Amino acid sequence: MNSLLFYIFKLSTKFSMIFVFFLAILFNNFEGYAQNKDFIVVLDAGHGGKDPGKVGYKKFKEKDIALNIVLQVGKLLEQQQNVKVIYTRKTDVFVELKERGSIANKADADLFVSVHCNAHHTQASGAETWVLGTHANKQNFEVAKAENSVILLEDNYKINYKGFNPNSPESLIGLTLMQEEYLDQSIQLASIIQDGFTTKLKRKNRGVKQAGFVVLHQTYMPSILIETGFITNTKEGTYLNSKIGQQKFSESIFKGVTKYIEQLNLNTIAIDEVEAIDNIKKDEVTEVSEEDSNVFFKVQIASGSRKLVTKAYNFKGLNNIDRIKIGNSYKYYFGNTSNYSEIKKMHSIAKSKGYSTAFIVAFKNGEKISVEEVLKKS
Repeated sequence: MNSLLFYIFKLSTKFSMIFVFFLAILFNNFEGYAQNKDFIVVLDAGHGGKDPGKVGYKKFKEKDIALNIVLQVGKLLEQQQNVKVIYTRKTDVFVELKERGSIANKADADLFVSVHCNAHHTQASGAETWVLGTHANKQNFEVAKAENSVILLEDNYKINYKGFNPNSPESLIGLTLMQEEYLDQSIQLASIIQDGFTTKLKRKNRGVKQAGFVVLHQTYMPSILIETGFITNTKEGTYLNSKIGQQKFSESIFKGVTKYIEQLNLNTIAIDEVEAIDNIKKDEVTEVSEEDSNVFFKVQIASGSRKLVTKAYNFKGLNNIDRIKIGNSYKYYFGNTSNYSEIKKMHSIAKSKGYSTAFIVAFKNGEKISVEEVLKKS
C-alpha cells in the first residue's frame, strides 16, 4: 500500500511539473509576442488583371514590372526577423483600390508601399516617390488623376467611393484628413527611398511629392507610392523591364524599408542628444516655484484618433512617450520634467526628428494649464 501511494505521489508530482513547465512556456511565448510584435509591411503592386496600367516602350506593361519588383522586395523582407509581409496581389489579377487599402487596414499594418511605373509622351525619365496630399499643382493633379482613373474599371465604384470623380480637382479636397497624422512618417520613408534611388541607383531625382492618390487615402498607416521610372523612355523602360533593373529597384526599396524600420526601432535618444540635456549649465536652469512644485512640462508631438503603442518605433525613435485620451482622440507627449530648460531641449529634439509642429505644454496635478502663467510665477 505504501509503495502504491509513493508511486501515485511521484506520478502526480511529475504531471504537476509538466503542467507548470507548459504554463511557463505559454506565458513566456505570450510575453515575447507582446514585446516583439511583427512589423507588418503591405506591398502593393499597382494595377493588374484587366488593368495593365501604363503601356510603354516595346509594349512593356506597368502591371508586370510592378508585380515583379514587389515580389522580390517581399522575398527580401520575409528574411528579416520580426517583419511580416502581406501582398495586395501576388499574381496578375485585378484588385480594386478600395480593397488594397482594406487589406492593409485589416492587417493593422505598420507600412503600406505601392509600386508603379510612370509614362509620358516625351522621353521623360527619373524616379519619384509620393505621399498623400492635395497641393494645388496641376502637374501633380494629372499624375494622381492617371493613377486614380482605375476606379472607373471597378463595379459599383460610385457607391464604393461615394461619388468620387478622379477627373475633378475638387474631389481631392479632404482626402488627406485621415492620413494627416501619418504624413511625417510617410515623408520620412519616401525621403529614404528616394535618396536610395538617386544615390545608389543613379536615377534622375524627381523628388518626394504630394498628390491625392485614392489608394493612399484608403490606408490608416504611413503610406507611400513609388513611381520607379518611365516605361515610355527607351533606355529607362528597357532597364525597368530587365531582370537586373527589377533586381536593383527591389534591393533599393528593401534597403529603404529596413532603414526606416531601424530608425523607428531606436530605443534611446542619441548619445549626443542626451549629453545636450545633461550638460545644461546651472545658470540656464529654470525651475518652477515651490508654489507650483506639482507642475510638469511635456512636449506634445502628435494627436489623432488612432491608439498607438507608446514604443520608440512608433515615434521616430523617441522614448518616454505618454498617451492621453481626450474625448475620442489621443494626444501623445514626449518627456516629463519640472525643468523648463530641459523641456526646451527636448522640444528641439522632437523637432529635429521631424515633429515640426511640436509644442510645449504644462500640467499641474494632472490638469493642463497655461505654460505662460507658470513661467510668470517662476
